Amino acid sequence: MNGENEVTCVYDASKIRNVAIIAHIDHGKTTLIDAIFRATRTFRENAQLEERIMDGLSLERERGITIKAKHCSVEWNGYRINIVDTPGHADFSGEVERVLSMVDSVLLLVDANEGPMPQTRYVLMRALRLGLRPIVIVNKVDRPNAMPDIALDRTFDLFIELGASDEQCNFPILYGSGLSGWMVKDRSKIADGEKNGMRDLFESLIEFVPPPKTGEGDHLLMQVCTLTWSDYLGRIACGRITSGTLKKGSQILVTHTRWTDHDQKDFEVVSRSRETCARLFITEGLDRQETGEAGAGEIVWLSGPDEMTLGDTISFPDYAEVPMKPLDIEEPTVSMFFLVNTGPFAGMEGNAATLRQIRTRIDRETRIDPALRMEDLGRPDGVKVSGRGELHLGILIEEMRREGMEFCVSRPEVITRTGSEGETLEPMEELIIDVPEEYQGIVIQKAAQRKGELQETGNSGTGTLRLVFCIPTRGLVGYRGEFLTDTRGLGMLTSRFIGYGPWRGEITSRSRGSMFSIDSGVATSYSLENLQERGTLFIVPGERVYCGMIVGESSRPKDLPCNPAKRKQQTNHRSATKETTIVLDVHRQMTVESSIEWIEDDELVEITPKSVRIRKGILDPAERKRAENRVNAA
Repeated sequence: MNGENEVTCVYDASKIRNVAIIAHIDHGKTTLIDAIFRATRTFRENAQLEERIMDGLSLERERGITIKAKHCSVEWNGYRINIVDTPGHADFSGEVERVLSMVDSVLLLVDANEGPMPQTRYVLMRALRLGLRPIVIVNKVDRPNAMPDIALDRTFDLFIELGASDEQCNFPILYGSGLSGWMVKDRSKIADGEKNGMRDLFESLIEFVPPPKTGEGDHLLMQVCTLTWSDYLGRIACGRITSGTLKKGSQILVTHTRWTDHDQKDFEVVSRSRETCARLFITEGLDRQETGEAGAGEIVWLSGPDEMTLGDTISFPDYAEVPMKPLDIEEPTVSMFFLVNTGPFAGMEGNAATLRQIRTRIDRETRIDPALRMEDLGRPDGVKVSGRGELHLGILIEEMRREGMEFCVSRPEVITRTGSEGETLEPMEELIIDVPEEYQGIVIQKAAQRKGELQETGNSGTGTLRLVFCIPTRGLVGYRGEFLTDTRGLGMLTSRFIGYGPWRGEITSRSRGSMFSIDSGVATSYSLENLQERGTLFIVPGERVYCGMIVGESSRPKDLPCNPAKRKQQTNHRSATKETTIVLDVHRQMTVESSIEWIEDDELVEITPKSVRIRKGILDPAERKRAENRVNAA
């Protein structure tokens, strides 16, 4: 955050364009923004810029996905264009919902080969409900397998299906390649080689994106749509100024509201507090630059108030009108326990977090992520954390791990509701699978075992089938890894939350038991050679193990106790096979996500900065047996 060179200019609202880029994961959002930066020469020519510059987090670069919404700003022909790069994965849809309230249009990016995908549908639905008129960009048209006409037809069908108005269906269209850095309005220019870089894109933004609507009068009005944290400034809020001018050091009124009913028809004021706008920032390129004042239509960041939350209305202290409506935030669907690490290796590879430290860290995250919830259920060893999906919680776990914390997590479980007639409702998802024809049988079989119902099928004519299922969220827990194995890594699986439905009954998630150690020590090649014949190993020779630690997956349904630290008996007899080399199969490398998907209810994942281990929840064999007997008796 650069506060040394303060920006003092205030833009005329008619020269501001606020737009968000929305698309399914890997359809080219971040790459397109790279091209926009190059076209507007936002950075000096000798600046060393990496690809996917908007993916600033290390986790985003490693996984190739956008996790947090990013703000940037460029200038073109006297216009200021504020751009928001939104996440493409369904688990981070909460980010998308909030930033859409700050923009006046969206760039809907569609892959010329895949067409609109599940996340495209969800985000487009939110944009249409807000009355935004999208600009459609058919990206990657220079690929050999591109089918832009088919992709555009599917996009138009999706608009109709989502109830778009006539004006919204009459959307502007651009064709191009974000990677190559060009966009055109007329496809005939592609064949003629007339590609004027990103000029057509900028002209479309100026022509079709309306300037921000500003209220009448000089009174200040702004809603907090995004929160972030700085160790130096504390909580920083982001939002668009709807009316008035906000100045650094001015007195402001922060009004917190909440919905009073589930239908979100009425809301109430919870609290009001008089605060000071200590620091004020706007975005220049990728950096936040401190400014003395900012006017209506501008997206700004401010610090000072300690208790700002998402959806709060910021106004002048003498403003007595009704505050802005609270933001519509989707509820979490999956929860798990974050527990203190009680294993024998606690504190050896990181900082063994206490319950207070775990609470403090997660509480800090919940203040800037409204889709994340924490509940203290009175357990002396942990708290319950709820989120939008396995990936959502997995990212939090990975961030805490990289901060040096040691802790344990339990198996994810879905959050159910009670219907109007007292019935149990569970979260449901639309599951879309693209798979080679030879694997359709095993995919349909596994989905049916997980209570999935086949809704429709489609054949692209290239040997790949598209299967659409309605499946409980429970059925997807632990399925992604199994799906990749079943399809030899050739299948693609995407899903989106579609609401709640009747409870579908019990689901058997894992058909095989675990191999757990009954002794502590160092794993030996001699013992692992025998164990690999009974299942799949998770460890290698020389790795330390402890009693109750899970070292592999058994080939049978029941758990298998074993001793991976067992050594070969030493005698004074020379063996004829003394020089025989022990050959071990390649072990299965368990990541944080794969471990969380794999475990059962009586097992935990032990997270440390250096290792990911799987263990029984109760390590002592006798105590574990007593607990099993109590469960069976109940």
